[in-house]
Amino acid sequence: MYATAFHSHSPACHNGLGISLSRSRGLILTKPYNRSCDKLRNIADIQNGDSKQTFKADTQTPDTDMQTPLLFSPEKLGSIELSNRIVMAPMTRCRAIGNIPNELMAEYYGQRAAAGLIVTEGTSPSPNGLGYARIPGIFSEAQVEGWKKVTKAVHGKKGRIFIQLMHSGRISHILNLPAGARVVAPSAVKPAGQMWTDAQKMQDFPVPEAMTREDLSHTKEEYVTAAKNAMTAGFDGVELHGANGYLLEQFLSPFSNIRNDEYGGTIENRCRFVLEVAAAVAAAIGKDRTAIRLSPYGVASDMPHYPEIDATYQYLAGELNGLGIVYIHLVDHSAMGAPPVPVTIKKEIRARFKNAIIQCGGYDYKRAETDLESGLCDLVAFGRPFINNPDLVDRLKHHRTLSQDLKMDLFYSADKTGYTDYPVFEDQPAETVR
Repeated sequence: MYATAFHSHSPACHNGLGISLSRSRGLILTKPYNRSCDKLRNIADIQNGDSKQTFKADTQTPDTDMQTPLLFSPEKLGSIELSNRIVMAPMTRCRAIGNIPNELMAEYYGQRAAAGLIVTEGTSPSPNGLGYARIPGIFSEAQVEGWKKVTKAVHGKKGRIFIQLMHSGRISHILNLPAGARVVAPSAVKPAGQMWTDAQKMQDFPVPEAMTREDLSHTKEEYVTAAKNAMTAGFDGVELHGANGYLLEQFLSPFSNIRNDEYGGTIENRCRFVLEVAAAVAAAIGKDRTAIRLSPYGVASDMPHYPEIDATYQYLAGELNGLGIVYIHLVDHSAMGAPPVPVTIKKEIRARFKNAIIQCGGYDYKRAETDLESGLCDLVAFGRPFINNPDLVDRLKHHRTLSQDLKMDLFYSADKTGYTDYPVFEDQPAETVR
């Protein structure tokens, strides 16, 4: 089960806006809610381009005690029951000393276990994927044992947790890698920018090694082994990180992938490695426990736009649907100042993928409820608000103010400060907002 071979995504890449506490229409539950029927109706609206009615926000609050907003209603994700539709987005926090999960990380995730689903920080399936300082892996026995502490903490509070498998690819530096590991990528294309290293601080990205056929085969095996290790560690599932400019997205882009074999060139070829990894992981642990994160129109980690973005993600969504994986997680960084992601591509992916869609990026209560009601998504992910509001779910549910005390300078430090020491609502003076 353990790999013998020998990020990520920053909190700044997620939900940087404060959360509005406006109440939306919600749903009056007079009979069991059948999401699948509503989703089919809303997908038809999306396909017919009827966005005016489908995405209209209704800010009135019903005069009834029967209100159950969709955001707080239970949801089934494959065979897994979720207590609500709020997802804690994956955020790199750099607390895994020696790349091994620890008690501090278990405390951090346990504090936030009220989320319907937690997706962990990016976790490398390979020594070659440990691009950032102090990020965790899941390819050794010690790492699996460390992650067991995390899953026990979350499950002990009746939470659910997926691990995000993130191979950093060319977004890396040799000073952050263990001895014998290599900086690899689809092609030998150097990304613009620099990388933090604990040894020598900021360093230019190196030119990566272009992956050989043997590398491709070995890396797929590492993903499979990591997924099996995740099951051993007690995770409920695996989210493949195909976003934010890391290895899987590096295959998708014609800027980072200039191969001339069957893994480069055409859209089908550039999607091939991603689909092979997803298929292999699904075969190993079950398609209902396999998911993927994507960032169409994202520019993180030197990912320029290219003309066939829409066609690439339309094709990819259709093929992923054929694999039957449990969800696609779409991230939109425009709330943080990145270029806007057209709603059309979100609709196209929604129309082509029949299982769950998670949307992430700058959400507040009202917009989350609107997008759930419209059928654009089934779950909504929140990022940075979870950092300084460990009780975010409870605050949203009871319309309580959110803490604005976010210590951004401590996002990537190595201890508990700015990590597990944020107070819950009851421990800080605040007024309830209705």
